[in-house]
Amino acid sequence: MADTYDFDLFTIGAGSGGVRASRVAAAHGAKVAVAEEYRVGGTCVIRGCVPKKMLVYGAHFAEDLVDAQRFGWDVEGKIFDWPRLRDIVQDDVTRLNGLYTQTLDNHGVTIFNERATITGLHELTLASGEVVTAKYILIATGARPHVPEFPGSEHGITSNEVFHLEAIPEKVLIAGGGYIANEFAGIFNEFGSKVCLMNRSDQLLRGYDEALRDRLLQISLTKGIDFRFNALFEKIEQIEGGKLRVHMTNYEPCEVDLVLYATGRVPNVEGLGLETAGVEQGARGEILVDRFSKTNVDHIYAVGDVTDRVQLTPVAIREGQAFADTVFGGTPTTVDYSCVPSAVFSHPPIASVGLTEGEARNTLGSVKVYQSDFRSMKNVVAGRNERSLYKMVVDAATDRVVGIHMIGQDAPEILQGFAVAVRAGLTKADFDATVAIHPTMAEELVLLK
Repeated sequence: MADTYDFDLFTIGAGSGGVRASRVAAAHGAKVAVAEEYRVGGTCVIRGCVPKKMLVYGAHFAEDLVDAQRFGWDVEGKIFDWPRLRDIVQDDVTRLNGLYTQTLDNHGVTIFNERATITGLHELTLASGEVVTAKYILIATGARPHVPEFPGSEHGITSNEVFHLEAIPEKVLIAGGGYIANEFAGIFNEFGSKVCLMNRSDQLLRGYDEALRDRLLQISLTKGIDFRFNALFEKIEQIEGGKLRVHMTNYEPCEVDLVLYATGRVPNVEGLGLETAGVEQGARGEILVDRFSKTNVDHIYAVGDVTDRVQLTPVAIREGQAFADTVFGGTPTTVDYSCVPSAVFSHPPIASVGLTEGEARNTLGSVKVYQSDFRSMKNVVAGRNERSLYKMVVDAATDRVVGIHMIGQDAPEILQGFAVAVRAGLTKADFDATVAIHPTMAEELVLLK
């Protein structure tokens, strides 16, 4: 295809969305290049959901080793070695970085390990000074952690740095109420830190079903995590011994070893040349696109977190695939955002798909809600009082299941299959007619009365 231009497609950013779009476009016959100034793989693989999930696995052993005694196993000399886990996780991140790079190489995609800026019509300038042209430009630069501004804010870290800590802090303050904050609260708590989670509002996990949010708060308090709601930073001071004194509204100051910001993410749009290209942006800097991920400039597209539509890795991958199929595959394709499943790898984890009870009542009017509030067999034997909660929301007029929300062991693993059922529009009667797999936790979803 590339005759007038150096490349048919030039992708800025080699994260999940950019890699998928580039690979598929190349498979359709396009001549493709990618510019990535850090490491191929993006936030999820390098400094996000993949290494974080590995830490979640590591954290689970804290309780599993205790529970093992109730199952007949005596485990002596339990010692947690953070540097060992940290380094093993980083080794696997390096392995994945290599696999993503190999995938692009295998598809003939040219990789520029440097920053690229749009400097003219169909023109990009690399950090080295080299100028290239492309028929289409795809922006897939993702997002980065938001750092609040206040006196002493430079003393805190973000999720980018947390994977490289020299040691596990004795006391840690986590700012935020979203999934990143709650996941790291569970991780640090299980690794032995005294955790305080502060949030500017009085709610955790906005957007998730209220019953699940309340249950996670209850369980987290039982596990020893402290919460400070309606709290805003005033200042952070560094005091003797390298500790930090955190001043906040509505509470007394607290002294901690580490402050972790989990206060949202902002699109990476600086220095891309968007103004030069005339690309329109939203209030938070996000790149505005249509349903085919095209900007207001005909040859420039954007996918993933930089568009601030749904900030989830699988969504970015779907968007990248749809873009490539649309532009280079001759098959106009869009992404359906109406029934996207999600998970919070808290301790215990949450999983959700479809409408919450509140959303369903507001949009459908008459709904039926089915719940199962139970203690898993594992927790019964282990002597733990921690209870799981499964919730199903049904459109009363059609019997269609419009939402499933769960908190408990393996909830994300269980929900993936049931998300297909919700997406397919199955009814409560379809669930009732399905034979249970016994004894499992998942069977609760086909036994709800």
